Amino acid sequence: MDEVNHVVIVGGGTAGWLTACILAADHRTASGGGLKVTLIESPGIPILGVGEGTWPSLRDTLRRIGLSESEFIRRCQASFKQGSRFDGWLDGRPGDTYYHPFDALPPADDVNALALWHSAPAGTPFAAAVSAQVHLCTAGRAPKQPQTPEYAAVANYAYHLDAPAFAALLCEHGTRHLGIRHIRDDVTGVRRAQGGSVEAVETSANGAIAADLFVDCSGARGLLIGDALGVPLKDVSACLFNDRALAIQVPYAAPDAPIASQTNAAAQPAGWIWDIGLQSRRGIGHVYASAFRSEEDARADLTAYLAGTAPGCGFTGADARLISFRSAYRDTPWTENVVAIGMSQGFVEPLEASAIVMIELAAAQLSDTLPPVKSLFASAARQFNARAAYRWERITEFLKLHYILSQRTEPYWQAHRDPGSWPARLIEGMARWQHMPPSREDFPQSQEIFPAASYAFILYGMGHRPQAGALRRRRDDPALAKRYLADIDARTRKFLAGLPAHRELIQHICERGLARA
Repeated sequence: MDEVNHVVIVGGGTAGWLTACILAADHRTASGGGLKVTLIESPGIPILGVGEGTWPSLRDTLRRIGLSESEFIRRCQASFKQGSRFDGWLDGRPGDTYYHPFDALPPADDVNALALWHSAPAGTPFAAAVSAQVHLCTAGRAPKQPQTPEYAAVANYAYHLDAPAFAALLCEHGTRHLGIRHIRDDVTGVRRAQGGSVEAVETSANGAIAADLFVDCSGARGLLIGDALGVPLKDVSACLFNDRALAIQVPYAAPDAPIASQTNAAAQPAGWIWDIGLQSRRGIGHVYASAFRSEEDARADLTAYLAGTAPGCGFTGADARLISFRSAYRDTPWTENVVAIGMSQGFVEPLEASAIVMIELAAAQLSDTLPPVKSLFASAARQFNARAAYRWERITEFLKLHYILSQRTEPYWQAHRDPGSWPARLIEGMARWQHMPPSREDFPQSQEIFPAASYAFILYGMGHRPQAGALRRRRDDPALAKRYLADIDARTRKFLAGLPAHRELIQHICERGLARA
């Protein structure tokens, strides 16, 4: 029978449950007459809870599957994220800070962002000149008001969240409201059909479970895509050097302590430290390259950071959990009738929080293009794989951009500046961006994870200065640039006057919720 009636997802966590919920919501699983969705989850594999960052796309995803934003924030220790702040990445001197906010830049057809920056008062950082959101982050303000409906925004935002709590909420929502069948069992084997596709997975207590399509959300192991089908990983560790993380959870000094409105990323001698504020704790972790830093020295770096940012917390780097990883991805995550999503598809260092957004994009693409018959799997796979490979290439290039302009003198940072470790497209881009700003023509696909504006925030935040000719364009009218700057200034003052403190809004949501849109 050629019809696609049943999808089995192997593995839970954020990847498994988000994929299951998207498929079930889109394909009427709860009606009984739609697509049958089964999720098999091993009861013995814990979910890492280090504090996760997301992208604004998650708002649409949560709305797509029918989750209440108020319930999500209450249940997942969630807070609002308005971008990222980078400390010490240029040279490590006092005041070395820049932002990558979620604010959109003014339309490129109206005014060049470089013209805005050059029209701002001398010494104004790029992001502070072109973005009202930077000032909200600096002031610790929320991106919306208590009366703003669920998922609506005054300033663009994403979330910080507790990953195990998020997976538990998705599980509850998916099984109660979306019709997902949940099996807690261990997968012990994979039964292959004569043509090479997967026919069924063998489980300890439930025997063989057959399906038309299998989604591998089993994590880095890649139980189906790797162990069974042998699809290799493409290693990009020669470009992205980090391969270790020391993760720890730290309580606030007081229950009413401010919650940061952005992810903080602090550069270190051989890596960087993330600092994510949830409601009752901070998730902190040191990402580093073992080829340039010993575990002992990395723990000492983390201890020094905790002493400076969380004095008296009672924790040191010795208390952190060590996580090993490598930056790699699969070029063909859809092979035969198996689709890898999450860490089974790929993982790169967590700079710029690409993990959950890649799950969202892959799950949405699978759901949107899922063919009704298996005879169309091959063509669907070609589309899926082309988009996935492109996204992983772009993520690798964008993360590398954060390192190559640094002036830090440690061997780790010097090695990043070697063009021999740069992706070819980044080399070409840097040559262009010496003479012109990043443009939409550099990023031609729809649903680009990191558009031209993101590259501009990193380039100019890191001190990149294009040549004078970069401003010789029709739309770079100084008078128009000044009008845009006046509008940004007015919006900034309005937002600062009308938006509550971040923790104040979180407390309101936990106690009274937000209005449903």
